[in-house]
Amino acid sequence: MRLTKYGHSCVRVEHDGGVLVIDPGTFSETAEALDGVDAVLITHQHPDHVDVAALTRQLDRRPFTLYGPASLATTVDGLPDVLSPVEPGQSFTAAGIPVRAYGGRHAVIHPDIPVVDNLGYLVDETVYHPGDALVAPDDVPVDTLFLPIHAPWAKFSESLDFLRAVAPRRAYALHDGLLNANGLAVLEGNFRRLSTVDYQRLTPGTRIDV
Repeated sequence: MRLTKYGHSCVRVEHDGGVLVIDPGTFSETAEALDGVDAVLITHQHPDHVDVAALTRQLDRRPFTLYGPASLATTVDGLPDVLSPVEPGQSFTAAGIPVRAYGGRHAVIHPDIPVVDNLGYLVDETVYHPGDALVAPDDVPVDTLFLPIHAPWAKFSESLDFLRAVAPRRAYALHDGLLNANGLAVLEGNFRRLSTVDYQRLTPGTRIDV
């Protein structure tokens, strides 16, 4: 299985001829990420995770299936009937790749900001993308974790505890689009120093095989 990390929270998965993209948002290189895509997984409705204009352009070129919380329908209501609603705990196949959904709700940003639905996705029993919530699979070990490292809803201690709780073989930085080089360096040093996990930040466009 080949993974390509794009900006912020976007990850492209290629496996056995299928192409799956998670969270192609407005902070990501969506045209490149979505090229040839068969299925798109959206964790939640915030624009840094779903670029509706980019999805519309891609649909004009090639049909694909969109998966996400049922509440996503209000965000993508201008698109054709491509949304397949997903519930927490549901297992399904997207682009020929097995996927299981976890969680259900976005992490709290502030009591005055409404909490939206959020799903984490475990892809092929190997790669876990939690979206904007620190909910860990409790029924299967995670080999490769994409770790949210910075957000209005997160703090370092929570992300570190999440990394330790999941205890993957390796972890890659996720949700890093608001950080400059100084912040990235500080967080990288802390995650490496305070956990035993092989942690890295992949620059956008980096490909790895897992």
